[in-house]
Amino acid sequence: MFSKNKVLVIGLARSGINSALFLAKEGADILISDSKSQEQLAEIINDLDKFDNVKYILGRNPMIDEVKDIDFAVVSPGVPLELEYITQLKSMGISVISEIELAYKVAVKKGVSFIGITGTNGKTTTTSILGEIIKASGKETYVVGNIGNPAIKAVDEASENAVLVTELSSFQLESIDLFKPVVSTVLNLTEDHMDRHHTIENYAMAKANIFKNQDRDDFCILNYDDPITRKMGDECSARVIYFSVKNILPKGIYLEDGEIIINIDKKMSLMKTKDLSLPGEHNIENCMAAIGVALSFGVDEQVIKGVLMTFKAVEHRLEYVNTINGVKYVNDSKGTNPDSTIKAVQSYDQPIILIAGGYDKGSDFTELFSIAKKYVRTVIVLGQTSDLIYKTAKDAGIEEIFKVDSISQAVKKASEVADFNNVVLLSPACASWGMYNNYEERGNDFKKCVSEIENDREGK
Repeated sequence: MFSKNKVLVIGLARSGINSALFLAKEGADILISDSKSQEQLAEIINDLDKFDNVKYILGRNPMIDEVKDIDFAVVSPGVPLELEYITQLKSMGISVISEIELAYKVAVKKGVSFIGITGTNGKTTTTSILGEIIKASGKETYVVGNIGNPAIKAVDEASENAVLVTELSSFQLESIDLFKPVVSTVLNLTEDHMDRHHTIENYAMAKANIFKNQDRDDFCILNYDDPITRKMGDECSARVIYFSVKNILPKGIYLEDGEIIINIDKKMSLMKTKDLSLPGEHNIENCMAAIGVALSFGVDEQVIKGVLMTFKAVEHRLEYVNTINGVKYVNDSKGTNPDSTIKAVQSYDQPIILIAGGYDKGSDFTELFSIAKKYVRTVIVLGQTSDLIYKTAKDAGIEEIFKVDSISQAVKKASEVADFNNVVLLSPACASWGMYNNYEERGNDFKKCVSEIENDREGK
């Protein structure tokens, strides 16, 4: 399919290395660019060394003369599209696509379908729920995308009629061309990644790309309670189904007297919210979105209900870690923006000791702490945003605030100040970069530090 193409792969993160491997196997001539040096990437590029059709530009950005004769480029999500050589490639009419777009081109040939999930918060939980639902319906299912599993690897392995349940970030959606899921959903939109998108309007436009190629044969599930996603329904050519936890809708999925109501072709009660396995109003929204997507994909209501009653929380998303001396420790490392952390603190009735801070994405923490002060008794801050979060929390009226240099120090301080029946909640409201490679590393470090607290208590 790509054997006569010359392709530039930009960035050797997970999506980049898997795109390069796939294209190399297909016989394309691959040029790989990464700002890291060959020594830094030695272990990563080991799998590519067996291919004669792979060359490298490492330790710097390429000059346009080095890449101007390519057929197209595949760009990793973390690479800014504003880099000079990328804008020059685009101005020359050369396509710069994401790994998701590459996977879609292959999927079309193989008869593989995509389900697409995006939004600011809840993507990973909703994607994981949907993966279990589609799998329970009997389909060959792959859970891929921003959740950590490259789509190109999965689609290469998939059989005809397989389904790729795909978590999509704004970075991935910026660089699509023909990508067209059979069902899409936009869960919510709040300010995030302003260091990259600069305005909420640009961010929303990137997210809206998830349905830009859909038509009346497709479905799009949107959050009626979010004014931005509700308005997206006017711009979408797919058949739109809304969900709401606040409004009884004339048509859609909504709450009524503690029950989740489906009112699409006919009105029926699917289940009581108390029977959902996941806590919190935000998880009711995630489950409603999953219900809408699954129904649109033709899954039986009883299959959906069965998964929603038994689904276990996603790792690093309100993940219960341990209870030590009557203090509950919860890992919400996936809480990488203020709105996500708002939802996290609202999930508990007990007083919270909040561990927050990290990489500065240009977020405003004012709303977070104006809401959090009702739930949070202590804040422990760290990372690049520590001074800003300290001041914002103090201005909001939170009196007990500590500044530390590491997760280890944060957990130790939390254990010292916590009272019986408190919740120590890692929900940073910031990205992990600068301290960790990703939120998974941060969450795992938190869990390791909690286990050390327990071992110290037991004298192990």
